[in-house]
Amino acid sequence: MSVLERIVEATRQDLDRRRREVPQADLERELFTRAEDRPFSEAVSRPGLSLIAEYKRQSPSAGALRPDADVTEVVEAFEHGGAAAISVLTEATHFGGSLDDLRQARAASGLPILRKDFVIDPYQVYESAAIGADAILLIVAALPPAALTELHAQARSLDLDVLVEVHDEAELETALDIDAALIGINNRDLTDFSVDIDRTFALLSDVPAGKAVVSESGLESREQLEELERVGVDAVLIGESLLRADDIEATCRALSRPDGEPEP
Repeated sequence: MSVLERIVEATRQDLDRRRREVPQADLERELFTRAEDRPFSEAVSRPGLSLIAEYKRQSPSAGALRPDADVTEVVEAFEHGGAAAISVLTEATHFGGSLDDLRQARAASGLPILRKDFVIDPYQVYESAAIGADAILLIVAALPPAALTELHAQARSLDLDVLVEVHDEAELETALDIDAALIGINNRDLTDFSVDIDRTFALLSDVPAGKAVVSESGLESREQLEELERVGVDAVLIGESLLRADDIEATCRALSRPDGEPEP
């Protein structure tokens, strides 16, 4: 069983528990009092290269990243450092995340928030909207085409933006078949968690005009980001190098702005 398959199986088991504790009908009622959504897609596709700064506690490949980190402090550092949007990893078993992490991030920042998780069921789409996410991640490798189509349509009907993540040409074709507006190219192979940044360059030429492209994983230097911007990437998603930094805000600023200087 691959790493991805193990994570999806753990997600199914945890999903059963959450559905028993909070029925979907309760989530649907919460949507009537949902706070105004923030335009994640606009943040990603604005002029220049946008930085999506990711909060996560740990990962299967890197282990614990910042065990004692306070969500509020980290997210505020992201925002002050010039991030255009925030990603919060909520998967519990392998990444140590929680729905509360996203709720705290929402309360601490005015930036749009992506719920980063392994979404495989409509329940999670309602859950994402109810807890304050502005966008969700759908991973093509984790979903049959019919389920991907259903979840994408469900999210859009709830005014959630959708970042559709691909790893190869076949997955990109699947994402384009559902007319995904936001394409995430993950440089990390989710079967073995190896990283190859050239994956973004290889797939980018097959993305038609009018789509916003996000490069994910393995990015840590301004030089890498400048090269991606030159070839037309709209945004980058960076987590581990920010969370391991001594000064998160300064590191975020150095990555998000060419001169590393705060905005006036």
